Amino acid sequence: MSTQFDLIVLGAGPGGYVTAIRAAQLGLKTAVVEREHLGGICLNWGCIPTKALLRTSELFYLMKHAGDFGLAVDNPRFDIEAVVKRSRKVAGQLSGGVGYLMKKHKITVIDGEARLEKAANAPRVIVKGKDGKETPFEAKHVIVATGARARTLPQAGLAPDGKAIWTYREAMVPKEMPKSLLVVGSGAIGIEFASFYRSLGADVTVVEMLDRILPAEDAEISALARKAFEKQGMAFRTETVVEKAGVVGDAVACVLKGKDGKTETLNVHRVIVAIGIIGNTEGLGLEACGAKIERGHVVVDGFGRTGAPGLYAIGDVTGPPWLAHKASHEGVICVETIAGLHTHALDVSRIPGCTYSHPQIASVGLTEDKAKAAGKKIKVGRFPFKGNGKAIALGEQEGLIKTIFDADSGELLGAHMIGAEVTELIQGYAIAKTLETTEAELMETIFPHPTLSEMMHEAVLDADGRVMHI
Repeated sequence: MSTQFDLIVLGAGPGGYVTAIRAAQLGLKTAVVEREHLGGICLNWGCIPTKALLRTSELFYLMKHAGDFGLAVDNPRFDIEAVVKRSRKVAGQLSGGVGYLMKKHKITVIDGEARLEKAANAPRVIVKGKDGKETPFEAKHVIVATGARARTLPQAGLAPDGKAIWTYREAMVPKEMPKSLLVVGSGAIGIEFASFYRSLGADVTVVEMLDRILPAEDAEISALARKAFEKQGMAFRTETVVEKAGVVGDAVACVLKGKDGKTETLNVHRVIVAIGIIGNTEGLGLEACGAKIERGHVVVDGFGRTGAPGLYAIGDVTGPPWLAHKASHEGVICVETIAGLHTHALDVSRIPGCTYSHPQIASVGLTEDKAKAAGKKIKVGRFPFKGNGKAIALGEQEGLIKTIFDADSGELLGAHMIGAEVTELIQGYAIAKTLETTEAELMETIFPHPTLSEMMHEAVLDADGRVMHI
């Protein structure tokens, strides 16, 4: 195996492996160092296997409501072992696919754990293999794409033990279905697991320290989401923290403290800690090589540059938004910059976010509150799912599409959705933002009928007082 490369990427998640592929396409001799699984957390323990689980819960929900569609399904049930097995199979299939892509593009895959040593033009990469042997590798450029891991609260007793207190990893492979569940954190990860387990029958309570669930979303969408989830039987405790948790037998006793200082004890079968993630920066030698670490993440500019010679970082290790598609796009920008192509700095306002619960939530750009806080004069359009023929035919009448425009220029500032398949719809507005499309151009666009996408058009028309079907 060669030890000399143009580029070495540390980590083979969706940021790292996509970056390596683009580098190979640009003619760079490229290697990837991976200590665990090709595909990283996303393909193996995150985005993909969770969507397989959520698909199962969605089908189970529909089976229980089969009568609404003129169908009869007697006594629907599930096999949690088989549900988990399918999810793991899906993850394994995609991880194997990444291996194929590495071979196709002649990218060297180095199994092991990397650390960096300061060198003249770019850090030297020292890889410790499975046998414990260390091998030095040289490259003109090194990109750190080591991802992140779940943040925990050991001081409150919320240190995952793999049995009663879980992170996302344990939550994806339950050996049995929990009777009751406390989810700590109401971001996308927490809400997706809450939705999965509630759809399969668990009693679910979600604790959020802020004043509303899904706090990164538009406040109006957040309120609609809470209403929908409560209708399904979920319970929420906002402006609340877990002051203390302790395992008692096969359960967990959780002391919850509200804004008013009052406490209550909630006994649950299992706890999922979903309070965010922290970058995998330890033990890499980043600071010794000249990189700066703030709040557990590598500081970079819009092109992935750390400021240290030959050293770059992309993806979750660089901070929020912690999204696979952000990591991939960031990696492409970084490696194209290295190759001397004309590039544009990462624009976070164009990154869509998706939550694959039931109902789904999706958004891009500024929320209404943030647009106002930025001093924008805005126009807001809304269209409900109950006004759309396709949504009614699907039996999915609960939902809303909301658009926010600059009242003077017509610029699309943001779009926010809740309802069936909105994670597939949001890309329309993401494209519009990338193309710098105005309200006028969106109004002139022809949307097919009957589709859910028609609501996107109607929400645009509503911002100008021209909505047709409500």
